Amino acid sequence: MVGGSVLRQIRDSFDGARIECDLQFAPNVTGDRRTLIEQYYHTVNWMDAAQVHRVLQVYESVLQRQQAITEGGSESETRRSREELKKLVWLLEKDGFRWVNERIVSATGAPSLSGIKKAAVVFDARHLADQIRRIEESIEKDPGLAIGTAKELVETCCKTILAERGKPITGNPDISTLTKETLKELDLVPEGVPEKARGADVIQRLLRSLGTIGNNLAELRGLYGTGHGKHGAATGLQARHARLAVGAAATLATFLFDTHLHPKPSAVAQK
Repeated sequence: MVGGSVLRQIRDSFDGARIECDLQFAPNVTGDRRTLIEQYYHTVNWMDAAQVHRVLQVYESVLQRQQAITEGGSESETRRSREELKKLVWLLEKDGFRWVNERIVSATGAPSLSGIKKAAVVFDARHLADQIRRIEESIEKDPGLAIGTAKELVETCCKTILAERGKPITGNPDISTLTKETLKELDLVPEGVPEKARGADVIQRLLRSLGTIGNNLAELRGLYGTGHGKHGAATGLQARHARLAVGAAATLATFLFDTHLHPKPSAVAQK
């Protein structure tokens, strides 16, 4: 993962990530650069998530330097650097990571935000796009921020849909009120499902569950996400919890946007 880095750049990258170097270690490799990197690797506890995260910081610095060359080097340097960057990104993807906005994020088990991304384009919702970017960048590195942003994403989704449908939003309604109003506007309330409809009870339970996602996200955000002061000794949640919260928010928001964009045939006929 070193590309054309010189020994000084290697040292700067690892030292900047607070990774120690065991100069007494003699790895079975050739070349000064590979030897130096292995001496840094030798001090890493690969079972410690915090130390692995520091190694990823090193990789980020390498990729960022490579990215800078592709944008500001000579024509030949740019071409070579672009090919090198593609190769490094491909290696990352093989190990379950992605290169997003000059940051390395986990691709393994990451919730899909593709549906929300499409909605952001359709509605030209820059704020929604910013929230998606913030979530993608923070799931692994700042789960609390991802959880808080997931809740904000649902709020933005509801406000966007209500505004599109000409429903004025007065005051500063909480996420529970916004979700209820949006479900009601989209005719997604359990009471709107005919009792005689096949699977009516199942559909009603699913709709009730949808209505609780917003509340649950708000509660989780209050406990562990951004936006509230906490006890000094409080510990945060892990990336897997953030993926759960983001996945729930993405499922709800995608379903709401899809319903808004594709109304029931009866609703179309009435227009």
